[in-house]
Amino acid sequence: MNINQQKILDLAKKKDISSMTLTDIAKELKIDHLYKVKYHLDQLKKKGLIYFDTERNRQGVAKLKGFSMGKLLSIPVVGAANCGPATTIAEEQITGFLNISKRLLEFSRPENLMALRAIGESLNRANIKGERVEHDDYLIVDCAKQPKNGDYVLSIIDGAANFKRFYKDDAKKEIRLVSESTLNIPPIILHTDDLEELGYLVNGVVVKVIKN
Repeated sequence: MNINQQKILDLAKKKDISSMTLTDIAKELKIDHLYKVKYHLDQLKKKGLIYFDTERNRQGVAKLKGFSMGKLLSIPVVGAANCGPATTIAEEQITGFLNISKRLLEFSRPENLMALRAIGESLNRANIKGERVEHDDYLIVDCAKQPKNGDYVLSIIDGAANFKRFYKDDAKKEIRLVSESTLNIPPIILHTDDLEELGYLVNGVVVKVIKN
């Protein structure tokens, strides 16, 4: 995050900046031009990191987890994950928020939700509630859901994140993470006895695709 955006965000956590002028903020943070304050404040609002709290009639600062905002859910965007091999390193830094109607995710609690950008085309034949997954789409993940066979999941292998279709065969002691793509991408196959050594875990189940 830009250093001036971080300064404004930190100030907003301590003070009601909606009652401050651009000049007040610039003076408080020692930012040399008002246009910089306005630009970076606008960027924070676009990312959803600062929003207007209608109930309190003041600026609010987004929480580290998803939260309700009237009839909307505000869901943190926490980086990106590969749809092919586990090559994109998992990130936990919030880069912004997606706002979506509660009706579209009515069975999920906001604090359990996060969104990641999908990298690659190896799920471009997937069907998640009628939507395919294309490069740069956002996938919303419910971290409280336990995966069932056939679910699309966000998984971590040795610190790298990917989206795949999940299958577990208890008899063979195998977990298969499958691509569904026009490309010829082989599955990732893990023995259940190796999961701890591989640093494998499922972070949650994909519940919605947001087209970008």
